[in-house]
Amino acid sequence: MSEESAAGSDAARPRREPSYADAIIPLVALVVSIGGGLSLFGLDALDGPIQAALVVCSMVASIIILKNGHTWEEVAESSQRGMSSIVSAIFILLGVGALIGTWNMAGTIPTLVYYGIQWINPNFYYVSTALICAATSLSIGSSWTTAGTVGVGLVGIASLLGVSPVITAGAVISGAYLGDKTSPLSETTVLASQLAGADLYVHVRAQAWTSVPSFLIAAAVFALLGLHGNGVLPDQAAASADLHQLDRLFWITPLNLIPLAALLVMSLKKSPSSLAIIIASLLAGILGSFTQPDVVRRFVAEPELSGPLLFAKGIWKAMASGFQANSGLKDVDTLLSRGGMGSMLKTIWLILGAVTFGTLLEEFGLLGKLIDPLIASARSNGRLFATTAGTALGLNIVAADQYIALVLPVRTFKEEFRARGFAPEVLSRAAADAGTVTSPLIPWNSCGAYMSAVLGVPTLLYLPFCIFNILSPILTVLYGATGFRITRARAESEVGGAAAARAK
Repeated sequence: MSEESAAGSDAARPRREPSYADAIIPLVALVVSIGGGLSLFGLDALDGPIQAALVVCSMVASIIILKNGHTWEEVAESSQRGMSSIVSAIFILLGVGALIGTWNMAGTIPTLVYYGIQWINPNFYYVSTALICAATSLSIGSSWTTAGTVGVGLVGIASLLGVSPVITAGAVISGAYLGDKTSPLSETTVLASQLAGADLYVHVRAQAWTSVPSFLIAAAVFALLGLHGNGVLPDQAAASADLHQLDRLFWITPLNLIPLAALLVMSLKKSPSSLAIIIASLLAGILGSFTQPDVVRRFVAEPELSGPLLFAKGIWKAMASGFQANSGLKDVDTLLSRGGMGSMLKTIWLILGAVTFGTLLEEFGLLGKLIDPLIASARSNGRLFATTAGTALGLNIVAADQYIALVLPVRTFKEEFRARGFAPEVLSRAAADAGTVTSPLIPWNSCGAYMSAVLGVPTLLYLPFCIFNILSPILTVLYGATGFRITRARAESEVGGAAAARAK
């Protein structure tokens, strides 16, 4: 058969609409495979078993798509589109891995830990962590950058102060996602407002009505957890000893914070995230060659090398495979022996499998088959908001991608919200409240995988302490059910009259 006739045969194949069984089977496969992986391997399931399960689930979805008359070429092209959508995320992950390695070697993270132990009262550590990360993320608009830099240092300090790194990770994520959802510099904030047709700053003001109460409640909970100690008593003697050892192992100086300052400046200037992170990583490596020469020599451990070659190898090694501390102090070595692009490969594998699976379900109508009946059944306003939030959360679980969980609900429910007379910012807020902030709560979601990788705490452990992330979707559903702060769209005649008045 000629290529032309084969192409014609493919084009002539009838495309069938997916059935409910078609839509449900891949989800059942996902639940069974991930549930089985977690039961058999526990938290170690994220070291490979869940990644393999997601690839198998993608093949299950592909078989159903082929059964419905689509070609393998269409499946492959859809998968490629899904993978292309996360290229920037992959480069950010690799960059953060390199950054953690060089920042440890250059003394940037040890300096953050050293000053943090001195300045932060352990009784207020969790709430201080949430506030520091909130201020950082509101300034730069990036939860990933906040967690991968300041968050890493704060989780490291926790173990040395005798407070819980798990609760600290929850406080980091709560603070980081306040900015991700509310800052006008955040790309998800901009995306949500644009998709819904809302003015950016109107959207931000609408977000404040759910974000501020959620964060204030979270801060109060973190303050109470700190005051009651959560059963963990700070060991001040151990902290002082580790503090002394850090000062002995590294030259602790504010100069070590130059890479952090540079990264914050580049973020404020809206430089591409991956480029800014790599530059900050290289800057730390070069700076460390001058400020921490003995540290680099011990790390490379090749006496025959000297001068520029030694330092170049140290930077290269820290970026590729991470920094290894050999101080003999267990807590210090555990804190600092991290990073490297290689440490992010399992996370990238997880994201590739999850996003491919989600993209196939979306593009070939399997998700739509399940979502459309939900819209039809959402007769009351309260149920409409609950359905919107539930869809966003479900997409974070099934599609495993923050952007799908944000984009698809806005696109799906936009006409229904408009038909009921709601202002665009009502929809954009509801989607962000449930789509943006729940993404780090799912272990196989790109955001959950990232947070777990950089903070060194499994997603299922920090999840109960992501207070802000849990409260935001609850509040948006509550507002929808009660009508509180649910604004109505202005009639076109009113909008035109207001515009004319401004023109005069």
